[in-house]
Amino acid sequence: MEESIEQGDQTSEISIETVKKRTISGAAILTARTILMQGASFIANIFLTVFLNPTQYGVFFLVSAFINFLAYFGDIGFAASLIQKKEKLNPLELKTVFTTQQIIVLLIIILVIIFTPFIQNIYGFNKEAVFLLWALAFSLFLSSLKTIPSVLMERRLEFNKLIIPQIAENILFNITAVILAWQGFGVTSFTIAVLVRGISGLVLTFYIQPWMPKVAFSLSSLKSILKFGVPYQLNTLLAMVKDDGMTLFLGGILGPSGVGLLAWAQKWAFAPLRFFMDQVIKVTFPAFSRLQDEKDELSNAVSKAIFFICLLVFPSLVILILTAPSLVEIIPKYTKWSPALNALFLLSITSALAAITTPLTNVFNAIGKISLTFKLMVMWTILTWIFVPLLAKIYGVSGAAFGFSLVGLSSVVAIVVSLRYVKIEYLKIVGKPLIASLVSATVLLIIRQLTPVSVVQVSLMLVSAIVVYTLIIMTIEPMVLNYLKKWIKNV
Repeated sequence: MEESIEQGDQTSEISIETVKKRTISGAAILTARTILMQGASFIANIFLTVFLNPTQYGVFFLVSAFINFLAYFGDIGFAASLIQKKEKLNPLELKTVFTTQQIIVLLIIILVIIFTPFIQNIYGFNKEAVFLLWALAFSLFLSSLKTIPSVLMERRLEFNKLIIPQIAENILFNITAVILAWQGFGVTSFTIAVLVRGISGLVLTFYIQPWMPKVAFSLSSLKSILKFGVPYQLNTLLAMVKDDGMTLFLGGILGPSGVGLLAWAQKWAFAPLRFFMDQVIKVTFPAFSRLQDEKDELSNAVSKAIFFICLLVFPSLVILILTAPSLVEIIPKYTKWSPALNALFLLSITSALAAITTPLTNVFNAIGKISLTFKLMVMWTILTWIFVPLLAKIYGVSGAAFGFSLVGLSSVVAIVVSLRYVKIEYLKIVGKPLIASLVSATVLLIIRQLTPVSVVQVSLMLVSAIVVYTLIIMTIEPMVLNYLKKWIKNV
């Protein structure tokens, strides 16, 4: 009985047909989850950016970036390695990962506490920011406890179970943060919300997927896991240096207020990716791993994933960019974010390119080409650290955003390299959503020029964009209707 609970891994018995079915249903489930979660985050973010000033908002992103930096060292690619592994997982592997990860995370928390005064001096953090730092550090420990149960569900593609704690965490975090910010708690709103999120997620995860944590260690098991885990985590580390590391560095150039403006622009520019792409990436990594020996099936799955992401991300970015100037004027106390509108436009370019290239790096990892992803990440990291600080120093927030956009253009390299491993008709799967989005953008520009700024104008632009885009995409890609029917059925 103990072994079945601890191991709980039946992935080797999953057929290709089952993988395909669970991938489709998983994408549908995660899409429904994301609609709920991002809807809650969207509303919460509006309230938070009303109740908080750019400096308070910037402190949260600076502290979060610092903790995210440390979080990468607490995993060493354990979860990804366990998910990607073809063979069944055995109890000793799970116990070894659990034990090793807890030791690393506890060491990180101790280091955070020791170096708190040093961090305070660099960024000028007050006591509120320090308590937030400690709360986020403690949340690393809570998150690490969930690793094994989450991996077991993800390997079996049981996303219907996996989403429950995620939804609860998201809703409780946003409700707590908004209510406390409304009551004037400032940065402390995030501190309490982080703790509520971590504790609720931990309790629900173990309730849904029971697994008895036990301390054990096997050097051979650890070496086997680290063969994939270390290269994977090196890629993740580079991504962290490129993104969160850059946020920390920009804190010294732009200050908390400038970082707050840039964070606002990034939050909204990347919202379509978080809304539509993340759940696809979540379900396709284990699915692609199961299909890595089926080249035709893999190519077909990758093509559909990119098409689905672009189909939803491209029009969302068009609507976002063209309605943002009006929304900043309409929403009370929102004009303070108007200096970030240029950054929003520039970062949206990066977001659109990421919709194409992120699934590709996901494929490289799934088929074991982890070194290829590493090389791409090295390129993107170097370019980021060359362009972003330089342009930020010269042109401020907009310069930093322009630097990120320049780096995004280098994604064409990943597209070219991917053709060696998967057959993808990029002009077909990316071109159709792009054409429909550009036509919709033209319609929105006309409406914006002919109507005064108001709620009516924004509503008219939103409805027109949806109608025009839907009609065009249905005309040039009739199969979309079939995809929609399958999605509704699976939801």
